[in-house]
Amino acid sequence: MDGSGFDSSTRARAAHARHTAVAGTLAAVDASPANAAAVPETLEQFLGTVSARAFRFAELGLRHREDALDAVQDAMAKMLGYRDRPPQEWTPLFWTVLRSRIIDQQRRRTFRLGWIADAREPDGGEIDWADEDTPDPSRAHDGREAYATLAEALRDLPARQREAFTLRVLEELDVETTARVMGCGEGSVKTHLFRARDALQKRLEDFR
Repeated sequence: MDGSGFDSSTRARAAHARHTAVAGTLAAVDASPANAAAVPETLEQFLGTVSARAFRFAELGLRHREDALDAVQDAMAKMLGYRDRPPQEWTPLFWTVLRSRIIDQQRRRTFRLGWIADAREPDGGEIDWADEDTPDPSRAHDGREAYATLAEALRDLPARQREAFTLRVLEELDVETTARVMGCGEGSVKTHLFRARDALQKRLEDFR
């Protein structure tokens, strides 16, 4: 096989891998909400498993790494007061607290910007949604590219749509829990999710 044929074949496989990664995430909207992961035995264990995802969630909402880190740390500190609550309650409690902290940060930022005429919104860093433990370098690269595209598309969604997609699909919370975290009805969650999925599919046409 000549060099051009090899390059064409390689590009085709890479495109297919990117499409598979993104399509698999979007398809999760219709998948079962059940999460088979074991319930953590201690609050510290729970916070350890959720910290990275919580930071990504906060960074998407705030688009500023330091503010996102502050929001996550505040939420974790608040959770220490719920140590004696049943482990099954930690997940909805944590995401509710974190979302509240994010909204507080956004309000403070809006207040500050009102006093600074030429203020510009800080630019957040790139979010790597890929699995860092993937053994195949080419597959890891394809996954990073696909999820970087997904993360960029998520940033551009309206806040409620982004929250619904992140909590329901990426965090695999069921509709009822997502509604509790967002403070709205289950019907609203489904509407936000439908619109988010439609917008993301349009943005990700190149990966089809």
